[in-house]
Amino acid sequence: MSKPLAFLFAFVGTLLLASISLFIALKQPWLVLVCSILSLGFIGYGFVVKAKIRKRNSRQ
Repeated sequence: MSKPLAFLFAFVGTLLLASISLFIALKQPWLVLVCSILSLGFIGYGFVVKAKIRKRNSRQ
């Protein structure tokens, strides 16, 4: 995975996790739930992209 792409996934993932703590502090349970699902999905998608790139590079 290229460094800019890895940085993008790390940065957005961190923002999503920080937003969970913000919404906990603001006592917004629905937004906590939404951001939790989004962060899990986004982080999981990052692992999928990394695996696909690694698989494509190993074929060459």
